[in-house]
Amino acid sequence: MALEARFFLAAVFAVAATCLCLSAVASAFAVPSVAFDEGYSPLFGDDNLVRSSDDKSVRLLLDRRSGSGFISSDYYLHGFFSASIKLPKAYTAGVVVAFYLSNGDVYEKTHDELDFEFLGSRWGGQWRVQTNVYGNGSTARGREERYLLPFDPTLEAHRYSVLWAPTHIIFYIDDTPIREVIRHPGMGGDFPSKPMAVYATIWDGSTWATDGGKYKVNYKYAPFASEFSDLALLGCRADPVLRAPRDGGGAGCAEPDLLGLLTADYAVMTPRKRAAMRAFRARHMTYTVCYDAVRYAAGPFPECDVSDVEKESFSAWGESKNVVMKARGRGRRRGRKAGVAGAGAMSRLDLSSS
Repeated sequence: MALEARFFLAAVFAVAATCLCLSAVASAFAVPSVAFDEGYSPLFGDDNLVRSSDDKSVRLLLDRRSGSGFISSDYYLHGFFSASIKLPKAYTAGVVVAFYLSNGDVYEKTHDELDFEFLGSRWGGQWRVQTNVYGNGSTARGREERYLLPFDPTLEAHRYSVLWAPTHIIFYIDDTPIREVIRHPGMGGDFPSKPMAVYATIWDGSTWATDGGKYKVNYKYAPFASEFSDLALLGCRADPVLRAPRDGGGAGCAEPDLLGLLTADYAVMTPRKRAAMRAFRARHMTYTVCYDAVRYAAGPFPECDVSDVEKESFSAWGESKNVVMKARGRGRRRGRKAGVAGAGAMSRLDLSSS
């Protein structure tokens, strides 16, 4: 049976099983982690990628010479991918840290991508998080959302996870779902469907990352160090060209494993988890593509779960009227209004100031 068809068959059973799990809420995801050498390889940066002595964690550095990054040793077709990440301190304007899935190296013009992008700011500890969903090269129809964090991500590591199933996608911060994308027939090829590798990078995004490029990376504060640990790779290892499982493809390749993946705590959106997601979004989301009537005048994307009541909290640009970044310390608290830099001009847009 074709790999994609097997995933959909398992998804049907998973939907039925979901109704039996509505009262179960995971307080923590008990997922195994891998040593760096077991699942990843250096991508770029040479000495700016520093592995711990036990190979359980990695520091990625950005300095004047280079950023750095690593990539999974295999490509995966669906699964659960996670890392605990601690972000750089102090002034971090222009700095971008990313944890994401992509197949851009194989499908240059029709790539799929699922992103956590962490965007630095002029105020220490106030990073912003952007999630992106791209399918089949659909960056011009970028499905971006952006959030503030309810904690200082530079003080300790927090877990960031992506559940990618054939029927839906869930982004998590720690154990809280912050975004769900349910596959809709109207999405067509915009829903990621080809095998992807897992990446982690830190790099200089001075041209766009902070206030549309107004504030650049200041290397006086270098090196900027991000720390990755608790690396989890749960999915079916697949050939990115043939889109077929590799020999010994791992979790998610056999039907029982598929059902296990799709009925795991992290794959099931219970009512309590959905309520937690809505609360997070109401308090911390600064932008959503679903209410951006300027970039997408024809109306929201088919998968958007919109309501007239919620819409009142957003401007025509999709920016929150209530959630804004404020300066910390020295008695200064100054809200920053969001702005869009060149809608559609790049795959990653600056949708709010910092």
